[in-house]
Amino acid sequence: MNLRPATAQDFPFIRALVQRPDMQTMVTDEDDEALARYLAGPSSRLLIWGDVDPRGFAIFCDTDEPSGTVLLLRLALVEPGQGEGAAFVQALVSYGFGDLQANRIWLDTSASNLRAQRTYERAGFVLEGRLRQHEFLPTTCQRHDVLLYGIMRTEWDALPKQG
Repeated sequence: MNLRPATAQDFPFIRALVQRPDMQTMVTDEDDEALARYLAGPSSRLLIWGDVDPRGFAIFCDTDEPSGTVLLLRLALVEPGQGEGAAFVQALVSYGFGDLQANRIWLDTSASNLRAQRTYERAGFVLEGRLRQHEFLPTTCQRHDVLLYGIMRTEWDALPKQG
């Protein structure tokens, strides 16, 4: 499955995905104007995973950072927990180190999102820190810890490649 640049025609797919009840505690919903800024911004990439039938989306930020550190700001799958996470994350990291020429990719996740943590760790990401009670989720009226993960190009290069 391939990654492709998103277009404004993908906004309904992205918005419908993040507005699902099962996604509301994990992925931020942004309006079309905010999504358009990711398309237009020189330091961001909005990507769709899947050629004809979109299976997920992701947003990279800081893609023009001189240090080579790139933020994988957001990612979501249509059917989480169905075995596609590893391939999706592998495609994203390959894109980050290949197309974006990153030296380091980092992301964060809620400490309550155990499925994401396992996926990131299996992909080679290392837990680098915890921001205690950093995030308040209005949908649950609770504060959550946020975990910071990162992977260096040298670590990615040393991993056995699949496929």
